[in-house]
Amino acid sequence: MSAKTIAVTDAIWQYLIDVTVREPAVLGKLRDETSRLPNGGMQISPEQGQFMALLVELIGAKRTLEVGTFTGYSALRVALALPPEGRVLACDVSEEYTNMARRYFREAGLEHKLELRIGPALATLDALLAQGQEGSFDFAFIDADKANYGGYYERCLSLLRPGGLLGVDNTLWNGAVADASKRDPDTQAIRELNARVADDPRVSASLVPIGDGLLLARKR
Repeated sequence: MSAKTIAVTDAIWQYLIDVTVREPAVLGKLRDETSRLPNGGMQISPEQGQFMALLVELIGAKRTLEVGTFTGYSALRVALALPPEGRVLACDVSEEYTNMARRYFREAGLEHKLELRIGPALATLDALLAQGQEGSFDFAFIDADKANYGGYYERCLSLLRPGGLLGVDNTLWNGAVADASKRDPDTQAIRELNARVADDPRVSASLVPIGDGLLLARKR
């Protein structure tokens, strides 16, 4: 037993990867290529990707939404967990990075599961709502600019069906959220979202200490 979550040392992390993470070869290849990019640190960890895939399977998701796709690791991880008719609608502002996502979806034989919307995500989400797609998604994942986390949260929550699940990445922000001396805009935005979700009667929520913190909110 343990009264609190144990600290994850490098040795424990490696044990976790060795014992529990089943990463398809195409994902390992994508993760390796992404790690060599200047912004490679924005990629989620393999254990977080596997956890998200399990959540998608548990809720029987078929239609998923992603805000902030980068090179596509999380989107492909989710797509691999979806049934044949499942789809990922991914929002990003970068043609360069998402071209890598397209390439790996194609290599995995899952290009038909990916729909990319290039442009500011708030505008994309607003367009989906204007098209009457409220309540039509099973799962959503937010991993984009922190300043707009509040706006992404509200829109994604509207787009989710009752019982749908929302994941928000970087919600521990390398520990900065627990350091009162950190007052930069990104840290403040994440703190505000964490507090909002904690008090939001529309959801059941848990902040999971995996990766850089994954905030989960189930729409009631």
